[in-house]
Amino acid sequence: MTFSIVAYDIKDEAWGVAVASKFPAVGAIVPWAQAGAGAIATQAYANVSYGSQGLNLLRQGMSADAVLARLTSADPGRETRQIGIVDRTGRPATFTGKECMYWAGGLTGAGYAIQGNILSSADVVYSMEGAFLRTDGDLATRLHAALMAGDRAGGDKRGRQSAAILIVKARGGYGGYTDRLFDYRVDDDPDPVVKLGELIYLHRLYFGKSPETERVQLTGVHLHTIQKIMARLGYLQTPPSGVYDEPTRQAFRAFTGNENFEERCDPAAGWVDAPVYDYILRKFGK
Repeated sequence: MTFSIVAYDIKDEAWGVAVASKFPAVGAIVPWAQAGAGAIATQAYANVSYGSQGLNLLRQGMSADAVLARLTSADPGRETRQIGIVDRTGRPATFTGKECMYWAGGLTGAGYAIQGNILSSADVVYSMEGAFLRTDGDLATRLHAALMAGDRAGGDKRGRQSAAILIVKARGGYGGYTDRLFDYRVDDDPDPVVKLGELIYLHRLYFGKSPETERVQLTGVHLHTIQKIMARLGYLQTPPSGVYDEPTRQAFRAFTGNENFEERCDPAAGWVDAPVYDYILRKFGK
């Protein structure tokens, strides 16, 4: 009761799954991925073991087609299953059992597999493919564009409830300690694909990187604006002076730390990434 896309970004060496459904917490069931191995979506009357078993086979170097054959041949309930796979080199495979509920089906192309069941029509998967292929940007941008296109083409014909995105890349997680570059779920929402897009935006805001040319130095009008905001919020106990002095530095450190922007500024050097500065003005500048 789900539509999904599984894909590989050869340039960024990233694998990902995006999924939506009229089913609570679909992200807890469908998406599976591991950097250097591949990605899997297991759905319909999902055999969740396809996820862990399939990744284990992909880690051994098996192709997506071979993994698909291994998983389904050993499953007496395979005709009720649906699965999409991309392997470590981006080779795709998709399978829709004969007992999946109408409309059900999938398609593949270079580096992606798209599939869905109980869809409003086949237009859902074709719309997803078109959006994925024509959208520029990183894998998260393209996966979400595909999911949005499928949703707006009718998606799950029963309605909307949850959505998720999982993208893995070697050392892509926080601090480089895991491979989970994106791992976001909307478990119960009237418009979950839109909400998922908001979470992707926040991820980029908190963890993105700007080049040095896009840093905002806290001088002049920029500094005075930030000082006024911090004074109004109670971080700065002295009137805005236009000088980046020690009280301002300490206030800025506390403010950005509370807002979780420590990855995108340097209080000691007195700068903040431009997207964060713009966000602060939109949120607190009134």
